[in-house]
Parts: sequence; C-alpha cells; structure tokens
Amino acid sequence: MRDRGGHRRARIMRSVVSVSLPKAMASELERFVTGTGRNKSDVMKEALGLFLWEQRFQATRKVLTEKAKRLGLVTDDDLFETAS
Repeated sequence: MRDRGGHRRARIMRSVVSVSLPKAMASELERFVTGTGRNKSDVMKEALGLFLWEQRFQATRKVLTEKAKRLGLVTDDDLFETAS
C-alpha cells in the first residue's frame, strides 16, 4: 500500500474496542478533547498504555520486593551496603 507521494505505508493491525463510561467521566473526556484538540481514541490509547505500564511496574516491584526481603534487604541502607 502506498500513500499519495508513492511511499510505502506500513499496515498496522487494529482492533476496535467499545468502552462504556459513566456520564461524568464521559463528560470530562469530552471537555478534555474539546479543550486540547485531541481525539478520544488517542486519549484512550494513551490512558490504557499508561495503565498497562503501571500494572507491569507494580508486578515487577512486588517480585523484586519479595526477593529483596528474602535476601535480607529491607531498608534503603541494606540495599546501599550491598550495592557498594
């Protein structure tokens, strides 16, 4: 597939997802996109991306915290002494 300039365009597989929002949240989203000129799809993709990143971060943090405790690394000082 090529664009108007004759350059090849990458095909991106997409999936459509429908989301039901409480009225207050939908109104806030509408005000946000109107005020920023962004579209709802981009805002929702960014929000989901941040949410998924946070979930991965918390899962990793939990695993590392449990491992640190098993190694006796409870405080920042414990960790600093081990790393130094």
